[in-house]
Amino acid sequence: MQAFIVDVNLYGDLDFQAHHEELIMLAKGAGATVVGTLVANRERPDPAFFIGKGKVEEAVALVKAAGAEIVIFGQPLSPAQQRNLQEEFNCRVVDRVALILDIFALRAQSHEGKIQVELAQLQYMRTRLSMIWSKFEQQQGGIGTRGPGETQLELDRRIIGGRIKALGERLKKVRKQRENQRRQRMRSGTFMVSLVGYTNTGKSTLFNAMTRADAYAADQLFATLDTTTRRVWIEGAGQITLSDTVGFIRELPTTLIEAFKATLEESLYADVLLHVIDSSSPQKEEQIFEVNKVLQEIGAQHIPTILVYNKIDLTEQEPRLELDESGRVSRVFLSAAERSGLEFLREAIVLTKQQLEKTIDAK
Repeated sequence: MQAFIVDVNLYGDLDFQAHHEELIMLAKGAGATVVGTLVANRERPDPAFFIGKGKVEEAVALVKAAGAEIVIFGQPLSPAQQRNLQEEFNCRVVDRVALILDIFALRAQSHEGKIQVELAQLQYMRTRLSMIWSKFEQQQGGIGTRGPGETQLELDRRIIGGRIKALGERLKKVRKQRENQRRQRMRSGTFMVSLVGYTNTGKSTLFNAMTRADAYAADQLFATLDTTTRRVWIEGAGQITLSDTVGFIRELPTTLIEAFKATLEESLYADVLLHVIDSSSPQKEEQIFEVNKVLQEIGAQHIPTILVYNKIDLTEQEPRLELDESGRVSRVFLSAAERSGLEFLREAIVLTKQQLEKTIDAK
């Protein structure tokens, strides 16, 4: 699909260029061919179009000339803004939230993942129904239309509301199953480790390197949506479980955080988190902040965390293990793709497990 991107630099964002490149990656990840871009600078969003009327006219001409079939905005749009823009462009307009939801729908493989994505999409769609049916607000009279007086908008709201409720109930069962599996692992005394991190930092590649598994790994955003857990034997730590989880992203839609809570909560029950970081990314500090923000939202900020700086083959750094002033594991530098420095990560897991056991014994 031919896509034209409209991105807005609000409030003079110093990291705008990196965010813009991430948006293009998201569009390509959704299967779009980017045929043009337009960047606007604004102090605040325009209530009607997000961008100003003059920029809309400029964008309409560019979209038409490029032959774009869809226009992608880099920021969340209100239903009214989306409706107004679609009328101006005379084609489909989607915002960043819808784009991320679309990628999640594309990547979901498991039954659980598909339920979670559908739930998030319906919650998003429910806020847009009045936009879809704005031209059909009034129910027409006449033969075949008489009845309880329910408009199409009201009917759709009821249908979607019922579907959301049904999916919510199914997700409750999924959570219960996950809780039972976690209890079994906890009863067995297995040390549980979870990989977390920004999307496309190499979590699945590291997971495969550590477990000799074949979890799907690719150089694309949100390659992994479903949590995969494997048992691994590490000398000095014994048998542990290692879980690969969905990646995070800046301004992850709240509907997705809520829908994927069952998956994200895998991190809540870990004994230690391996926070995987792309050491080659200029935005790594911002990405660390965004991951920590989501961990706080799900209540996992208290879990001991090891920072794992991956992709050092792109930065010409040496693999190593760093301890903080108190002798606790702080950071590990490695390359999962080249399987360099994995011994330091194993050592870090062993040391952390020993330190946690000492803390428990002291109590």
